[in-house]
Amino acid sequence: MHAHHSSGTPVPSPQVNTGPCAAEFAGARDAAEIDAHVARSHLSKAALLAIACALFVGCGTHRAPIAATAPAATDVASADASVDVTELGATGKTPRVGPGALGGPLAGIDAGLLARFEAGRDDFLELEDIADGIGPVFNEVSCGSCHDQPVGGTTGRTETRFGRVVDGRFDPLAEKGGSLMQDHAIGAVGAGAGAVTFVPETVPAEANVRALRLTTPLFGLGLVDAVPDETFLQLAQLEASRSPSTAGVANLVTEITTGATRVGRFGWKCQVPTLHQFSGDAYLNEMGVTSAQFPNESCPQGNCALLAFDPVPTLNNDGEDVDRFTDFMTLLAPPPRAERAYGVAAQGEEVFRSLGCANCHTPSLVTGESPVPALSHRVFQPFSDFLLHDMGPLGDGIVQGNAGATQMRTAPLWGLGSRHTYLHDGRARTVEQAITAHAGQAAAARERYYRMNPGLRQHLLAFLRSL
Repeated sequence: MHAHHSSGTPVPSPQVNTGPCAAEFAGARDAAEIDAHVARSHLSKAALLAIACALFVGCGTHRAPIAATAPAATDVASADASVDVTELGATGKTPRVGPGALGGPLAGIDAGLLARFEAGRDDFLELEDIADGIGPVFNEVSCGSCHDQPVGGTTGRTETRFGRVVDGRFDPLAEKGGSLMQDHAIGAVGAGAGAVTFVPETVPAEANVRALRLTTPLFGLGLVDAVPDETFLQLAQLEASRSPSTAGVANLVTEITTGATRVGRFGWKCQVPTLHQFSGDAYLNEMGVTSAQFPNESCPQGNCALLAFDPVPTLNNDGEDVDRFTDFMTLLAPPPRAERAYGVAAQGEEVFRSLGCANCHTPSLVTGESPVPALSHRVFQPFSDFLLHDMGPLGDGIVQGNAGATQMRTAPLWGLGSRHTYLHDGRARTVEQAITAHAGQAAAARERYYRMNPGLRQHLLAFLRSL
């Protein structure tokens, strides 16, 4: 007997005990509801019943020990409120994104687009200097400095944000250089008004909030950019109707070039709506290079008077470098998935759904119309809804626009197997540490993980390592 996972590939079904435990689970819900859950899953009904039993109560002669009193088996089915990509407009004929090499271009692009990708990659790796407008304060001299393991990935570098909370209100301390701290500076320079030594910023004494943020991989972001705003808004509505306790919200932000209100999707707070704006923001805030979108230098430690000594006070970039960086990210392939062993990882994916993880880490999304054929109307699997969720004490305490102190974007899980640090601040060194640190709207899924059968816990971890 064979079941099918999402790609349609048959996978051997596990041996299933269909005795009293399965009957108890089946009797706990009406048949139509169970069948609807099975239709969304990747396994047969028998396999799903076996997982439901093993997750929390154990079955037959293979009963596994559990750490705490098990909830009713119906909790397994009710925890999965994930949205299927067909509900977002995909059909059985919508093509899926083809595999590409890690750090390489999207599969199937033509020679012209490949040339744009390569030119963008060259700019991405180029080291900027003072003549290019670097600084006066900055974080790195190249995009690749934070994103080169491999190219487009992450080095695990963290950056510091800070602010102050007084009477429940967050102050980014902009007059002290906040909320992003630039930890490099160009040093001593001479100018018409004299000479000055620019020094790296520090967290001011007034700050009572300090947070680290991990630089994130850039793989597949062109696909995310190509998802229509309406799709994210629809996804948020579906989550709210199915599972209000875990539902995400869209962060509505301003697109600088048009002035339009857009759905933010990039950054730890979903504070950026497009890759082009993300590029210009990175050039300014990470390297101190101004452009048409971001023409004003960051004032070192908030002291704008120091900009009188800026060695390149004019606009640093005409926008060409920003455009090339955008091209590179737009055409960068999503991370390939590891070859998954039949059975263990397939069961792990069903466990992932049953625990409620897929409620926020939406497995599949679909793009809209794009001038790049390889991005147009394609199904891809980021395992994120790119919405804000209240993470309680796991939040970073920083307020950015409409994104509150405890709200964070659902981190995409694709490429997880190639990572070595996890969560927004890199505190977790293993996937399991990241799971057990979840809080807020993810607390219930974390508790289900604690109660889970140890064998299926390993299946879940095997699945996550395959992403």
